[in-house]
Amino acid sequence: MPYRPMPELATPRAPQRGLLHRQGNADMYAWLFMRVSGVLLVVLIFGHLFVNLVSGRGIQAIDFAFVAGKWANPLWQLWDLIMLWLAMAHGTNGVRTIINDYAERPGARLGFKIVLYGSAALVVILGTLVIFTFNPCPPSSPADLLPSFCNG
Repeated sequence: MPYRPMPELATPRAPQRGLLHRQGNADMYAWLFMRVSGVLLVVLIFGHLFVNLVSGRGIQAIDFAFVAGKWANPLWQLWDLIMLWLAMAHGTNGVRTIINDYAERPGARLGFKIVLYGSAALVVILGTLVIFTFNPCPPSSPADLLPSFCNG
């Protein structure tokens, strides 16, 4: 049998360097953030579900008046705001990792990250505006749809 040399394997991709990928401990901090934010999100989400579904009258009670009454309390505004920010940061970091793993061309990687960060910023800004500018007593609304504290 004649001698055949082993085929050469392609070398793995070199670590990415560039505008949106810094060397150092950034990936370790991103990994750690995912674990910590995941635990915090579990607590925030289950607290949100408990207050909205278990402690009240269930899903039938969730309407405009319920949300208005809940967001009249600054604690629940802050709770929902932290939940929004953490969920968006957690999800954005996860998608960033997927982009780094699967987008091979640097230009495509940059384009995907621009779209990712832009859409995440838009959702965070709009969500924050909704939470803090929500008016529980809008003028010219039917009285039966408004929470009880609006009638006084």
